[in-house]
Formats: sequence, structure tokens, C-alpha cells
Amino acid sequence: MGSFSVSLPANWEEFLKRLADDHDIDVSKVISGLCEWAFSSSDSKIEFEVWLDKAYPLKGEAEDRANEEGEEASEAEEENEDEAEEEVHEDRDYSEDRELKP
Repeated sequence: MGSFSVSLPANWEEFLKRLADDHDIDVSKVISGLCEWAFSSSDSKIEFEVWLDKAYPLKGEAEDRANEEGEEASEAEEENEDEAEEEVHEDRDYSEDRELKP
């Protein structure tokens, strides 16, 4: 097993260190055990990968997703403008109809 450094949020670091101290083992063994437990089944591995892909898209996909979201936002804005314009026309038509009636 290789050795590398990992930064953890403070609350998780404290929790994992406390567990290691409580069991008189190194924190790396706690993290290793956590990974073995979390990824012991293929279903949990797949679930994690799906979550990871959504939370942190693969290289290039984040840019594609941002472009798609930008296009969707533009389309939604255009639809809102069209609807507002239609409402203005409807109001004007209604007003004109009322003016024509005696």
C-alpha cells in the first residue's frame, strides 16, 4: 500500500483521530478500514462513482455541463421574454377591444 497525504475537513479529522486514539491504532488504519468498509460491495463503489461524477465531473465534462446550463438558461430567458411580450399584446388587444365597444 502506498503512502500519500490527504487533507480532511477539521470535523472529520478530529473524529477519525479520536477513533484511532480510542482504539490505540494509527489514523491511517482507521481511514483504510473506512475505505474497505465503504467500498466492500460493487454497488457501493458504483454509487460512490455516480456521486463523484455528479459532484466533480470528469475533465472536460464540467465545461460541457457549464455550456449546456448556459444554453438552457438562455432558452429559459428567451421563453420568459416571449411570454412577457405575449402578455403585453394580450393586454393591448383587450384594451383595444374595450375601447371599441360602446
